[in-house]
Amino acid sequence: MASSADLVLALKKELKAARITYAALGDALGLAESSVKRMFARGEMPLSRVDAICRVLRLDFADLARQVADAQPLLRELSLAQEQAVVADRKLLLCAISVLSQWTLEQVVATYRISNAEAVRCFVQLDRLGVIELRPQNRYRLRLAKTFRWRPNGPVMGYFREHVLQDYFGGGFDGEGEAVMLVHGAIGRALAPAFVDRLQRVAQDFAQQHQTDQRLADKDREGYTLVLAMRSWEFGAFQALRR
Repeated sequence: MASSADLVLALKKELKAARITYAALGDALGLAESSVKRMFARGEMPLSRVDAICRVLRLDFADLARQVADAQPLLRELSLAQEQAVVADRKLLLCAISVLSQWTLEQVVATYRISNAEAVRCFVQLDRLGVIELRPQNRYRLRLAKTFRWRPNGPVMGYFREHVLQDYFGGGFDGEGEAVMLVHGAIGRALAPAFVDRLQRVAQDFAQQHQTDQRLADKDREGYTLVLAMRSWEFGAFQALRR
């Protein structure tokens, strides 16, 4: 949600673009020019005042708030407390994973045993957490950067290690369009980050294809989960055999 300071800064830009002086704004609001200057200098003002200035500018308050929200930096990861909130509620976690895949609220309700009211509650909470920006009719904009990842040793990854990995890797990976590869080797340490960058690009390509294929009919799409990983690691049983 946009802060008062962010809204004031956006209003300054709008006043400049409209070539409205503080004196002219004061006349429109019934305030002295000095009062208007102090109000902007403080960098914050009541929302009722912001709304009044929007009317002078013939600018919708919701449009201003959306403009400010769009300018906010996207999240690369959540805080520890935010992740703890996500994993504490299984339905919230389900909705968080769903919005990462750009599912609509209607798709979530139609696919899982979760009521419309529960899904709305979860979407509202994800908005408060900064994961999405909730818009009218339960539409939303994702507030996460393309490089977003769950905290490596955070609550969400801990949940997946405990509850999901065995379920995922227990499959045969022998269906059409399925594969699992395990490659081990020793490479120069300086090259490792480049391989991680390539993995990130593959993940982004997959996410982009998901977006593109939303226009296809359900019968022409299949749900896949892509897991990419790279770490300096040796199987514990092998380590035990080292000289």
